[in-house]
Amino acid sequence: MSDSYLPFLKFILPEQLLEYFELTSHRQEKEAKGDTLHLYLQEVNTIPTEYASSKLSSKGFFDEVTIQDFPIRGQKVLLHIKRRGWLNEDTNKVVFRNWDMIAQGTRITKEFAAFLKELSR
Repeated sequence: MSDSYLPFLKFILPEQLLEYFELTSHRQEKEAKGDTLHLYLQEVNTIPTEYASSKLSSKGFFDEVTIQDFPIRGQKVLLHIKRRGWLNEDTNKVVFRNWDMIAQGTRITKEFAAFLKELSR
């Protein structure tokens, strides 16, 4: 997606979401019950800080999770999110970003931490 949309997206998506995810596509669905806006996001390929000293290689994404967000202009909003996994070549295990660790610091808000916690359910 074009970077020209980033300032606008920061107003409508959960706080700091775009720091860890990129919007890959979107679509609008017209239904009898009302319109739905689908936003597709995937985690960026930046090494999690807790694994900075390990040798990691990206191994793709976990299954997509769909979360309902706040409505926009009367439209239901669904976020389709793909989280990334990395292979830790030192341990030969797949690892992923520890959202609890990030939430304890000052990088994201409690709202975003709650959002991510819901994502892992």
